[in-house]
Amino acid sequence: MLAALLNSQPMGFYAPAQLVRDAREHGVVVRPADVTISQWDSTLEEPAQAAASPRWDTTYAHPLRAVRLGLSRIHGLREEATQRIVAARAEGLFASVEDLAMRAQLDAHDLKCLSGADALLGLTGRRPDAVWAAKGVDTRPTKMLREARTYEEPIAFAASGEGSEIADDYDTLGLSLRRHPLALIRPTLAEWGIMTSEELRSRASDRQKVRASGIVTHRQRPGTANGVIFVTLEDETGTVNIIVWPQVAEAQRSVLLGAKLLSVEGTWQSEKGVQSLVTMKLVDHTALLGKLRTGSRDFR
Repeated sequence: MLAALLNSQPMGFYAPAQLVRDAREHGVVVRPADVTISQWDSTLEEPAQAAASPRWDTTYAHPLRAVRLGLSRIHGLREEATQRIVAARAEGLFASVEDLAMRAQLDAHDLKCLSGADALLGLTGRRPDAVWAAKGVDTRPTKMLREARTYEEPIAFAASGEGSEIADDYDTLGLSLRRHPLALIRPTLAEWGIMTSEELRSRASDRQKVRASGIVTHRQRPGTANGVIFVTLEDETGTVNIIVWPQVAEAQRSVLLGAKLLSVEGTWQSEKGVQSLVTMKLVDHTALLGKLRTGSRDFR
């Protein structure tokens, strides 16, 4: 089901990052796109199958299934390039990034897409190494040099920061298999009295004044809601549904419509299994995300 949803364009109401997060919470192992394994579409794998990059796997005692992200998830990568990769791979394993580029006839654009999305880790090890290797390939060799290969001493690059790697994941894939971005800034949010969505669901009482924060994934204004706007916020533990009355929406319009990371102060409602946060005040905390680029599905 997850593989089919990730392969559909568009994917309906939910963003890829949400689908992956929910699947992993339910015991599904999600593995990264990898030129040594992936097809164009996302595919199912046996849970026990060895992953090219084991550090990406979420470990479960009895995993139900595993999904390998397809190369179609990589922003900007063309399907024709993937077809050539798969065809070349069928003839033998790739010895290096240069070997991949030559045999699959990849250009600089293809290599940039692949290295930025960590899809070359099976050949290089880390993203900085992959980017360096990709930049060092001459994608326009003469006929005489087409079969030649370049040999260089490996360069030891400093490890990238986790925040930078997560931001790059969202930039190239629209999701990350690493930690959720809000997990990195949780200490700061906690100092401001902001609860996680899990804390709100388990500890907040009806009519309690609370604070929440999350990446905006949806903004909805149903025609039957008399101007009320519903917003979904996502953090590292789940989602929170926000209700914004018309007068609040009008008074804080720019924050409501422009924030990528939105913090909310309001009244918690919990009745008959339905939980939501009625907004009193909105704060734009997008700056805390740094260079992370996210998108939301608004008013669809």
